[in-house]
Parts: sequence; structure tokens; C-alpha cells
Amino acid sequence: MLARLFKKTAVTRPIDTARVPDGMRVYAIGDVHGRNDLLHNLLKQIEADDLARGAADTHIIFLGDLMDRGPDSAGVIETAMALRDTGRKVRFLMGNHEEVFLRACRENDPKITRFFIRIGGEATIFSYPITRAEYMALDMSELSERLGSLVPASHLEFIEGFEDQITIGDYAFVHAGVRPGVPLAEQKPSDLRWIREDFVEHRGDLEKVIVYGHTIYDSVEERGSRIGIDTGAYASAALTAIGLEGGERWYLQT
Repeated sequence: MLARLFKKTAVTRPIDTARVPDGMRVYAIGDVHGRNDLLHNLLKQIEADDLARGAADTHIIFLGDLMDRGPDSAGVIETAMALRDTGRKVRFLMGNHEEVFLRACRENDPKITRFFIRIGGEATIFSYPITRAEYMALDMSELSERLGSLVPASHLEFIEGFEDQITIGDYAFVHAGVRPGVPLAEQKPSDLRWIREDFVEHRGDLEKVIVYGHTIYDSVEERGSRIGIDTGAYASAALTAIGLEGGERWYLQT
């Protein structure tokens, strides 16, 4: 009797009750970071999984940071653009790496170019038509000038159209996280693209269940009102996607 009285009640987490609207199926893809090989693999998995589950209103969301660190950022952008051009419902979030990339290509500022390189942009540069010898011969000012012509305008225009947050049902999809205590409608782009500790260390509930990338985990991070799916693909070769339908969630991984 006493044992029953003092038995712990199981805690229901927001992620266990969250739903997407009936009839919808959502796939969200974590940080690709230049791994076009893994992206092709994961997209094949998504296509097969979507087909196996039957007809639905299917949406695909990229959580940002398509570029930098890995060997083929230009190829990733081409793959993403080709997927968009199929007419499928595909949406893209702006990550901190896209933000810096756009500034490096548009602003002709050696300080921004240097920061871009420091966070993994050198690999991105080499995915475009420039040799290492050409690259090494340029000083930072010359490289800043070269970037604007090195990257196709279509790539820059595509990335400039990326969103900062997407809300579907009980879920909100962002790149980095949200500022706890601030309504989703009032979140700053800088937080949505860059926040880390203040978000991942927060233990209270949030307005929606937040699906995010940016912070690398060895495996999917499920905690309270947040689901982190950046599994460090550029180094681990594990690119992760979450699938959502009704109240169900599942994961695909390379």
C-alpha cells in the first residue's frame, strides 16, 4: 500500500505529446557542413521511408549550416537547389555559417573573410573553382575581392532566401535554438542562428518543441522541449534527420 502511495509518477515530456497536423509528414535534416556524399545518402533514405509510409503531405526542412568544414559545400548547395527545383515542399533555415558566408561574399571585408576561414570557410572556398596555388598567392584583401566573383550569384541568391524559423503544429524548427522566455514571434535572428549555452542549459518548458542543429551531440539529444539532431556529420559521417507524423517521431541516419 505505502509503496503504491509513494511510487514515482512518470513525467510526460513535451516532446512525447507534440504533434504535427494530421495528414502531414515532416523530415528535418541536421547540419550537412559540406558533406554532399552524406546528403545524397540521407535523401535516398528519406525518399524510401516516405514511400514506405504511404501518401502524405510531405515537407523537408534543412536546419542550416549546409556549408563549411566538409569538402563539397558548393555541391551541397547544388543538391539543395536541385531538390527545390523538383517542386517538392522543401524549406531551408539560415545557419550562422550561411550568415558569415554571405557577408564574406558580399561585403569585401578582410576581417569577415578571416573569420569565415577560421570557422571552416577554407573548405568551402576550395569547393569552388580556385586552386590551392591561386589561393595561397592571395592576401586577405585580395581574397575578399575574389570571393564575390568565385561564388555563383545563383548560390548567393538561393541562400539569401533562407528562413530563420519554421513552425509546424507543436514544433518550431530553428538552426541554433531560441532565447528562453522570449516569444517565438519576438526572437532575434542572432539568437536563432548563434545561441548555444543559454538555450541548451535551459531546463524549463518552451513555447514549442524546438528542433535544432548547431550544437553537436554524439547521438540525438532529446530533452524536455528540445530535440537536437546535429551529430557532427562533417567529422563523424553521421548525418541525421528526424521524421514526424501525427504524434510519432523517428530518425534516419547515414
